[in-house]
Amino acid sequence: MQRLSKILDAQGQPIKVSEAIREEQTSRIGFIATEFENHPTSGLTPAKVARILINAERGDLIEQLDMFEDMEEKDAHISCELGKRKRALLGLDWKLMPPRNASSAEEAAAEAATEWLQDMDDFEDYIFDMADAIGKGFSMLEMTWLEQSGLMLPQLKHQPARWFTIDEHDRNKLLLRDMSANGEELWPFGWVQHVHKSKSGYVSRSGLHRVLVWPYMFKNYSIRDLAEFLEIYGIPARLGTYSNGASEEEKATLLRAVISVGHNAAGIMPEGMKMEFKEAAQGHSDPFQAMIAWCESSQSKAILGGTLTTSAENTGLGSNQADVHNEVRHDLLNSDARQLGGTLSRDLVWPMIALNIPGIDPSRAPRFKFITEAEEDITQRAERDKLLFDMGYRMTPEKVSEVYGDGYTVIETPPPVPPTEPAPEQAATAAAKVGDNDTEIDGFVTELATQTQPSIDSLLDRIKQLLGEVESIEEFQDRLIEAYSYLEPDDLGDIIQMGMAAAELAGRYEVSEDG
Repeated sequence: MQRLSKILDAQGQPIKVSEAIREEQTSRIGFIATEFENHPTSGLTPAKVARILINAERGDLIEQLDMFEDMEEKDAHISCELGKRKRALLGLDWKLMPPRNASSAEEAAAEAATEWLQDMDDFEDYIFDMADAIGKGFSMLEMTWLEQSGLMLPQLKHQPARWFTIDEHDRNKLLLRDMSANGEELWPFGWVQHVHKSKSGYVSRSGLHRVLVWPYMFKNYSIRDLAEFLEIYGIPARLGTYSNGASEEEKATLLRAVISVGHNAAGIMPEGMKMEFKEAAQGHSDPFQAMIAWCESSQSKAILGGTLTTSAENTGLGSNQADVHNEVRHDLLNSDARQLGGTLSRDLVWPMIALNIPGIDPSRAPRFKFITEAEEDITQRAERDKLLFDMGYRMTPEKVSEVYGDGYTVIETPPPVPPTEPAPEQAATAAAKVGDNDTEIDGFVTELATQTQPSIDSLLDRIKQLLGEVESIEEFQDRLIEAYSYLEPDDLGDIIQMGMAAAELAGRYEVSEDG
């Protein structure tokens, strides 16, 4: 194992990783595993929230992280919306991209690392755990290295965020909590350390939950007030009366009857006593519902960038507004995927390559990339590429493999042989063999081509003009439909219809002549 003692980190600096290879760093710090969360959301007030957030900025993260954990457990709306954002990452395909102008060794390293990741049974779970950083600001997965078939491959385990603190001199540096005053440095190649920037700021302020905690608190106030309103004003009062001279036992019996009727809708009381139901006091729950709706709308905007992806509301704007909100949500997915891809490249892909494939430069290591672009319909792409091919544009074999997959072979077709002018005697013989009927059909074909050529030329000229105006093939695809607005479909249809009618008449004439 001595060969693993000194290697380079993702920045190319020599590091010592022998400890991380042999054991887990948290195995040496047993006390943090026996700690329990404090649940600071019990009795949450604006003053308490402000105190927790300020303490986190000063390095005490525990209460803030416990509060964030409570928020996801107690607020179904936050749990639902944040779950959508996390699980959206699980539906993405991914690939490892070799560096530009990669050598054969670099391409082989990317292929090998791809197979190692694909063989991880819980890889999607690791991505989901890393996405916990969207709300909390960071997420830590501890690596355990195991030797399998001569390879050093990791297993990951998500560790609670409250086990970590920040360096007192560097607020962007995470440390493992131990018995010291500051904390212990994280072992190289021992952690997948994902810091997510949901908002700008250092680690303790970058989590999305710092934005969500305020509507969460106000929503809890409104729900509590609504429950009190329903308890006081929603249930009619029950009033029992007893006659003068009733004994204490009879009064107690009447009280039990009143209570029993309220809960069980049944009860008994002595004869001569009465029970009356008073009308419930007038009141409205609309203000409480409005406050709750505002809080949940604010949470949706913060998490998904809009509200129309959560609830269908009659805005009068049709589906266009919902499409805009979905585009915003797609931007968030791109941002999340890009940030997770960078962490996986640095803390997972590179360590596997460094420990198993010597000689790879860290700056030339493959990069993990989520595929967030929408897949194009292959039939539409083929039709578009055929149009460009007919206009003289050619795709490289590499591009064909990228778009349509491997398994295609480029066949070099011989150039067409230009027609030669026949000798006079050959032309005379050919003319003698051609009947009048063939001459008439050739005339129809020539006339049809002559009449349709201006319309076709106009279309091709417009397409060529578009190619000169656009900057990418995707923009050309979007604007290709514009070319058809310059074509007169009725005129072209009339010409084609005339040609088909002429061809049919010529066919009938030929049959009649043969008969």
